[in-house]
Amino acid sequence: MQNTRRSEPGNPCGQKWASRLLCECAEAIAEKDTNKIHHLLWMLNELSSPYGDIDQKLASYFLKALFSKATQYGEQCYKNLLSIAAEKKGSFESTKKMILKFQEVSPWTTFGHVASNGAILEALEGETKLHIIDISNTFCTQWPTLLEALATRNDETPQLKLTVVVTQSMERSVLMKEISHRMKKFARLMGVPFEFNVVSGLTHLCELTKEDLMVEEDEALAINCIGALRRVNVEERGAVFRMLHGLNPRVVTVVEEEADFSSTRDDFMKCFEECLRFYNLYFEMLDESFGCTSNERLMLEKECSSTIVNVLACNDEMSSCEESEIRERSSQWCNRLKEWFSAVGFSDDVVDDTKSLLKRYRAGWSLGLSQGDCPGLFLMWKEEPVVWASAWKP
Repeated sequence: MQNTRRSEPGNPCGQKWASRLLCECAEAIAEKDTNKIHHLLWMLNELSSPYGDIDQKLASYFLKALFSKATQYGEQCYKNLLSIAAEKKGSFESTKKMILKFQEVSPWTTFGHVASNGAILEALEGETKLHIIDISNTFCTQWPTLLEALATRNDETPQLKLTVVVTQSMERSVLMKEISHRMKKFARLMGVPFEFNVVSGLTHLCELTKEDLMVEEDEALAINCIGALRRVNVEERGAVFRMLHGLNPRVVTVVEEEADFSSTRDDFMKCFEECLRFYNLYFEMLDESFGCTSNERLMLEKECSSTIVNVLACNDEMSSCEESEIRERSSQWCNRLKEWFSAVGFSDDVVDDTKSLLKRYRAGWSLGLSQGDCPGLFLMWKEEPVVWASAWKP
C-alpha cells in the first residue's frame, strides 16, 4: 500500500524515489512493522549503489543505517566503519589531493577559512607575538593564506606559534609530521618566524587542558574551531567552552555545519528526516560540483557513512574510546557560546572577502548574514543555509 504521509516544508520525505522509500522504511522501523521493514530493506538493497546517481547513493548510505537500526547492530556497524576507514586512509598526497580538489570546486570548507582568518587577523592586528590554537578538521589547509597575509603586513612581521589539537579519531602521526614539515617550509618562504606544535593522545576534546596548550602570558591568543566541536559530547560542550574562556583569547572562531542531530535525537523520525534533509543537500552539492567519475567525490561521500549510522542507529551512550559527530544548528551553538563569550561581528572587509570567494564558484552559492539573535555568516546552497561561521570574545 502506498504511504500517504504528507511532507511538511523542508521535509525530504515524499520527494524522489530514494527519499520516499527511505522515509517509508524509517516509519516502518519506528512502528516496528517487521514485514514492511524486510520488504523495504530488500527493495532499497536492490535499487541502491554507492556508484550511481544521487538517489542510488542516498539509498546505499542510509540503507546501512536503517538496517543497523532495525537489527540493533548500530554500534558494532559504526565501529566497523571507523576501522575500515582507518585501514584505508591513504598517504598525505592522496588526502591533500582530495581536500584541495574539494576546495577548488566548492566553498563548503573555504568559506569558513576566509571568515575565520579575517576575524583572527583583525583581532591580532598590531601584535608581534601570536599564538593560534587550531581545533579543527582542516589539516592546516587554511593557514598558508594567513601566513601570506602576515608576511605582507606593513609593520614588523610577527612571530606565529600554531598549536594543532588532534584527537584519536583525527590523528595520523605520519600525516601530521608531513603537515608540520610543509608548514615550516612555507613559513620560511614567507619570512614569518614560525613554531608548529601538535597536542595529541586525546580520546575526546573534553580531555584538553590549559596546560596542554602551553599559552605564554605575552602571546596574543586566537582559538580556531572548525568542524571539530560537533565531536564533543553534547553534555560536555559547555565545559569545553569554559576551558577555552579560561585561556582569555582575543578571539574564538567557530564554524559548524547547519543541521540539528541533537534536539531530534529522542524522536527517531524527526532525526531521520533532518539527517536525510542535510545529506540530500550535501550529496546534491557534490554532484553539481564534481565530475560524475571523481574519486575525490566518492571519498567525500563515503566519509558520510559512519556519521549517518552513528546518528540514526547508535545509542546515546557511545563507547568511551569513540567520538561521535552530533551536529547542532547555529541557534543552538549560540545559546551555548553566549554563556561564556560575546559575539564579534564580522567587519565589512571580511564580508566583502567572503562574497569575493563565492564569485569564484558555480551558481547556486550565496552569503547569508546573521539571523535574529544568532550572529555570524551563513554559506547558502540554493538558498538553504549549510555552513555557519562566527567569531567570539570573552
